[in-house]
Amino acid sequence: MAVFDIQPIVSELAYIRQKWRVSQGRPLESGGRNFPAPAAMKTIVNDLRGILFPMRLGPIDLRQESEDFYVGHTLDSTLHALLDQVRLELAYQHRHEPLDEDTLEAISIEKVQAFAGALPEIRRLLDSDTLAAYAGDPAARSVDEILLCYPGLHAMIHHRIAHRFYQLELPLLARMTSEIAHSETGIDIHPGARIGEHFFIDHGTGVVIGETAIIGNNVRIYQAVTLGAKRFPSDADGALTKGLPRHPIVEDDVVIYAGATILGRVTLGKGCTIGGNVWLIHDVAPGAHVTQAGYQGTQTCDPAQEQSPAV
Repeated sequence: MAVFDIQPIVSELAYIRQKWRVSQGRPLESGGRNFPAPAAMKTIVNDLRGILFPMRLGPIDLRQESEDFYVGHTLDSTLHALLDQVRLELAYQHRHEPLDEDTLEAISIEKVQAFAGALPEIRRLLDSDTLAAYAGDPAARSVDEILLCYPGLHAMIHHRIAHRFYQLELPLLARMTSEIAHSETGIDIHPGARIGEHFFIDHGTGVVIGETAIIGNNVRIYQAVTLGAKRFPSDADGALTKGLPRHPIVEDDVVIYAGATILGRVTLGKGCTIGGNVWLIHDVAPGAHVTQAGYQGTQTCDPAQEQSPAV
């Protein structure tokens, strides 16, 4: 049986870990995990999906007469699991100036309760997203098909949850939630992005929506669309300045076709259409139609051109 000389490797890895913790101002004393766990969040989000849509995304043997019992029981256990992760995130946020236990617990409970209170509105928004997909895709045969199968709706379930975590100033939980959907669908929506109701991502793979993007109501986008930043300002020390508005504003009733790249704090006016593979770094007037061939100022699209290419 082979015997490997692992002790030097273990020792070197320990040295590198310690060096990293010192450089980051991390405590070196013994203790347990001091930040949230992605695996725990994946279980929590999966349970939240079932709570929001019990007869479609809940247990396969669930019956309608037991629906409320399932939702209540699962919600209670899920909120307690979430509370553990919120405590960890808050402790991590305040690691340099720790909160006392009572304060940490009170703030954690408050945030979890606020999140729970947002679930009905999250469900309402997701219903509007489902209807948008059904109305926008001629290949869709039912709203159930969309909820069960469409990656764009799957990503939006995660985004609606993640955005609420983001609003509650729980950025780690928010990012973990959004990255679950990113890894499963190829759709990358930062949890900070503000997205109105009746939003539809068709096909979806390769879509990127940045943190400070603002999207209105009744917007439809296709695969490989990027709503990104044009540049990243730096401070006097050369470090990136964080939090500045740097992503597009998309007003109501806009359609953005596959492969379009819109960069910077530009505004796409109400009802405009952005054609496929367009590279755009300027504002677009309401009702305009932008294609690779040129920019047609206030021309509105022929309804036939608005048909979804979904198959």
